[in-house]
Amino acid sequence: MRQVLGVLRADDATSLRPNPGMEALDELAHNFAESGLPVALEIEPDWRPPNVAIDAAVYRIVQESLTNVLKHGGTNVRAQVAIRHENDQVLVTVADDGRGSASANRPGGHGLRGMQERVELFGGTLRAGPRPGGGFEVRATLPLHLTPANR
Repeated sequence: MRQVLGVLRADDATSLRPNPGMEALDELAHNFAESGLPVALEIEPDWRPPNVAIDAAVYRIVQESLTNVLKHGGTNVRAQVAIRHENDQVLVTVADDGRGSASANRPGGHGLRGMQERVELFGGTLRAGPRPGGGFEVRATLPLHLTPANR
């Protein structure tokens, strides 16, 4: 609630900044690395989503996924982020080598639910779960072009 009210009350210049998008992923990865989570980014060069809504959604999916890795992945965990586009879709994968399914069953979290809702707004899909051999993976697919059904 404080966060919502803070946005409503904000009158400084930082509140007028646009939502971050893919251009801010390097900084995001750097910030997580400083917190103890090394992040390898693999982003298709010279490509950006065709609109700011999808650009911001990609950033938020990566941000929430990495937050979950930091919270639940255990010690000495590493994360890999891959973003590419094909067939009029953007594919976002965040994988780690942490505890995997042991962290997937923790009650009280809203991260995966929030990502699912965000992806569904665009008519996309989200899969999240343990990886074979250990770790956890989040895979989101978002259509690149908004249609009347996903606006």
